[in-house]
Amino acid sequence: MAKVVSTLFISADGVAEIDPDWHLPYFDENMGRAVGEDYDTADVLLIGRETYDSFAGAWPDREAAGGDDAAFAKQLGDTRKVVVSRQPLEFSWRNSELIQGDLVDAVTVLKADTGIRGIVIPGSISVVQQLLAAELVDELRLLVHPVAARKGRKLFDDGDVPYHLRVVATEAFPTGVIRVNYSPTAAPAQVGYDDIKDQVPAG
Repeated sequence: MAKVVSTLFISADGVAEIDPDWHLPYFDENMGRAVGEDYDTADVLLIGRETYDSFAGAWPDREAAGGDDAAFAKQLGDTRKVVVSRQPLEFSWRNSELIQGDLVDAVTVLKADTGIRGIVIPGSISVVQQLLAAELVDELRLLVHPVAARKGRKLFDDGDVPYHLRVVATEAFPTGVIRVNYSPTAAPAQVGYDDIKDQVPAG
């Protein structure tokens, strides 16, 4: 089945609604490489309406301008883009289509498509939250910035059940950004204090 990967720039206090003021100062060649590696796994970009509007408002012009980022802009343009929106859209960016039907049902179909290698969700916090709840996210790839944003939408919403995660890979960049890839996993066995008191520092 195709792997569903969420990629997010995130602050140390969990804010995934990025602000250029705290994000851009940390963007270096290491982060660029990490982003490129994530997108290289994707046959499909799955994005929410706001993310689509942001991308479509910038990347086609960057491709046309032919600057340093034109090759990446072309890669994004050439990739199939499936957009989550409750309203009909008129697409101006090539290879864009509206998701058909319910999000969870549609992603389940995409995952089962043998012609799709990988589905990447850049940003699109609400989409990620819904798919986490439906247990359809295979990896969370986070670029954790060494800053507490203190405002903005967080990745994890309030809920009754914790999400348990297994660390797949980590990498620390010279800027202080930490790249950490998580995979959802089963909850560990429940323990009480009596079970761990032998691990308390001897003092």
